[in-house]
Amino acid sequence: MMYLYFNRTFNLQLNQNGTGPGARSSHAITIVGDKAYAFGGEFKPRVPVDNSLYVFDLNTLTWSIAEVTGDTPPPRVGVTMASIGETIYVFGGRDATHAELNELYSFDTCTNKWTLLSSGDTGPENRSYHSVATDERRVYVFGGCGVAGRLNDLWAYDVVDKTWAKYPLPGDNLKGRGGPGLGAVGGKIWVVYGFAGMEVDDVHFFDPDTQKWVQVETTGEKPTPRSVFSTVAVGKYIFVCGGEIDPSDLGHMGAGRFTHEVYVLDTETLVWKLVEDGSGGVDHPGPRGWCAFSGGKRDGKEGLLVYGGNSPSNDRLDDIYFFTPCLD
Repeated sequence: MMYLYFNRTFNLQLNQNGTGPGARSSHAITIVGDKAYAFGGEFKPRVPVDNSLYVFDLNTLTWSIAEVTGDTPPPRVGVTMASIGETIYVFGGRDATHAELNELYSFDTCTNKWTLLSSGDTGPENRSYHSVATDERRVYVFGGCGVAGRLNDLWAYDVVDKTWAKYPLPGDNLKGRGGPGLGAVGGKIWVVYGFAGMEVDDVHFFDPDTQKWVQVETTGEKPTPRSVFSTVAVGKYIFVCGGEIDPSDLGHMGAGRFTHEVYVLDTETLVWKLVEDGSGGVDHPGPRGWCAFSGGKRDGKEGLLVYGGNSPSNDRLDDIYFFTPCLD
């Protein structure tokens, strides 16, 4: 039997050297090997900061700016990044005119070259604040804020065939939403919580084999409704870290009420557990949302990297943490 425990000594705030992105939110980060790549985001609400690609060495804890070639994406917020092998995929977001975008770019970390893979009528419609997940071959895109409202569609980009596939739409019980958790676990694509006009607490999965959506009932120490949290899938578990539990009356221009909690969902038993993760210590990020986050490995251990985000005081943050759950 596999047991899960989470000791705060496995939580670590990482020092930072070199020229990094600085404080920001609504940005994205992904890990390739022993480096993390960060892109996009805002310091002032709704104003994209830049389109530099920042590289953080997880061994030396040093930032640098990649010297890139090719089809560099323009600045954007509410963007997502994911990686398969040595290639990074960047999708969507919102530009400086507040227009939703739908370009898919790849970045080859070996050659430092950007390539525009799809745009316009090819692939998912324009959106921001959506979610992505990956398996060995596909990049999954779900939901987000579209031109005409919040979305609940699921797409997959096949990195071998270089084609998009749209999956069947779910029923009305899976409302369009922004900032949900998304994870590829056990051959299924899981949608966890999000903001659908209000913070919601439902859990669904899509089974590519049957082409069916299923809403599941979870038990245990269930998190309250929330969105724009950091999330990672490790084995059969989906971790949910922080997030917004009460939106601001000012919308995106203000800070809602954030939480610091970490919960984990066992996708086999459908039982939630509140994780004892050392909250209140120096190696804990505290309450925040709208962070950049990525699953990956550091020192050979799988975990969750969390960078920056928005604080309860509406200040953008620039710190980095790495969580390592221990599975026995």
